[in-house]
Amino acid sequence: MAEKEINGKTYPVDQEGFLLDSRRWDQDWVQAIQEEEEIEEITEDHLAVLEALRKYMAEHGWPPRVRDMTQVTGFKMKYIYELFPSGPGKGACKMAGLPKPEGCV
Repeated sequence: MAEKEINGKTYPVDQEGFLLDSRRWDQDWVQAIQEEEEIEEITEDHLAVLEALRKYMAEHGWPPRVRDMTQVTGFKMKYIYELFPSGPGKGACKMAGLPKPEGCV
């Protein structure tokens, strides 16, 4: 099992760097992924996407499929890509501390 160390804390991750235990998700994780994604500033819209994704995961037990992201978040796919340059799965779900969603390559 791979691990990522952030600010003295260890986070178990899969081979692509997705958090294996979403309960370990915290602000340090968000900031680390923000840096990886080269996102200058976390906005209210970023936080709204993260909240919507985490809520979906809590309710369903798995992350939303990429094709369902617009319904889950309320944002158009183009805008989600503007917020998370590597995409809704690799960027948004990773930052939200969720597993890689179905349909994400």
